[in-house]
Amino acid sequence: MDRPRARAGHRDAATATAQFVYSPVPSSRSLVASGHAEVTAAARVVLEAGGNAFDAAAAAGFASTVAEPMLASLGGGGFLLARTVDGEEDLFDFFVDTPGRGRDPDATPDFEPISVRFSNAVQEFHVGLGAAAVPGCLAGFLHVHERLGTLPLADVVAPAIRLARDGVPLSPFQAHVLDLLRPIVRLGPQMRELFAPGGNDLGAGDRFVNPALASFLEGLPYSADAFYTGSIGADLVERMDAAGGLLSTEDLAAYRVIERRPLAFEYHGTRLLTNPTPSVGGELIAHGLEHLEGVDLGAPGSARHLAGIVGAMEAQVRRRAESARGGPTFPRGTTHISVIDGDGNAASLTLSNGEGSGYVVPGTGVILNNMLGEDDLHPEGFHRDPPGIRIGSMMAPTLGVADGRVRLALGSGGSKRIRTALLQVLVARLHYGLPLRDAIEAPRLHLDERLEIEPGHTRDAVSALAAHDPNVWRARSMYFGGVHAVATPDEAVGDARREGSAWVEGRS
Repeated sequence: MDRPRARAGHRDAATATAQFVYSPVPSSRSLVASGHAEVTAAARVVLEAGGNAFDAAAAAGFASTVAEPMLASLGGGGFLLARTVDGEEDLFDFFVDTPGRGRDPDATPDFEPISVRFSNAVQEFHVGLGAAAVPGCLAGFLHVHERLGTLPLADVVAPAIRLARDGVPLSPFQAHVLDLLRPIVRLGPQMRELFAPGGNDLGAGDRFVNPALASFLEGLPYSADAFYTGSIGADLVERMDAAGGLLSTEDLAAYRVIERRPLAFEYHGTRLLTNPTPSVGGELIAHGLEHLEGVDLGAPGSARHLAGIVGAMEAQVRRRAESARGGPTFPRGTTHISVIDGDGNAASLTLSNGEGSGYVVPGTGVILNNMLGEDDLHPEGFHRDPPGIRIGSMMAPTLGVADGRVRLALGSGGSKRIRTALLQVLVARLHYGLPLRDAIEAPRLHLDERLEIEPGHTRDAVSALAAHDPNVWRARSMYFGGVHAVATPDEAVGDARREGSAWVEGRS
């Protein structure tokens, strides 16, 4: 099937990126990887209908808000890194803004702590309407589709509508995430209606449905502005006014998707593109890989290899401490989608809703984020930042380009572990030349306050790191990220740590 090419789109000179002119060599197959089988299926349906990578990424993004409801939402934010078959490169920043335009800065917001018990720790988050930042995912999906998509929007949202209307069984991983966040999903009546219908908590195998979201998406091709400047936004602000939220009419009307020039650097003969400032994840990955240039890493999995990786992580930690930004950064729960279509268009999409605020946008089934409710993002205290600031992120959707074509698309969830998960997969793939599956399945490390080590490394290699007082885990874990990646001509891998899913065109 001949696929339509991406439209070139239009931007003013201030945001234009360099154009690369070449004769594209078509990829042999379309490739998709994501965090859920239904998300991958949504991208596949759109690609098989003649859509391009950007149609598919948008369709998968919409579907993820149903299939991965505690990780992704139209009420959250994200980033999509795009490279067209004609060489246009863009980072679409549709992450959240700080709210509060036109509101009394001294008002007391609806903002309360919630304790969440993880396997070996209890962590406190803050939820409520006062924890919600200005959402960007809906604006971002629509913007990318308008700029680079080829199919009608109704076709792009159709898979998500079907999932929301008919329901999707909760996978064991999604049920685990939901169980961790029970205190949040029980907070508001609309959340309880979604996740505990009839007073019964949903669990693995139970069907999650969101009919309000299905109805909202059905009307989306005809009333896309309603969420930000129309009746839906007005209802949301009215609720904020009545219950201590910070979002205002001015905040919603002022929200814009920002097109940025990707951060670009070279590593082992591949030109890597990733998320630029004000986000920090991409810069930290680049810095870690730069640290490894010229370092003898020995054989994969060797003591020399692990020592080199830890050295790169130490360099990342130092850089993070040295490069504090003017605004907060957000490192929490995320999901990722990678797509390369048969013409060579590529999209790498990472999105997040935090843990969710515990509230739903009236009449839409859209869960609001809680990205103002993270104490590690606001060391000087909550609600100190002025309104209208684009919050930065650790998220780092990434593309690898060689010989004028995208060869690799990847990204990860995993909070602060995003920078280390992607560093290790890129080294395994580009330095050692490992198959994509081996690069993703290899046991990982993470260094922050302490060196954390997944099981699977040799005893000698771990012993060589004794000076770092390593904590060796008993089992692999979602803690170490979820890298969902595709590589031409025919590799696609969803990370098993997060029940990832993948599809290669022409394979069942």
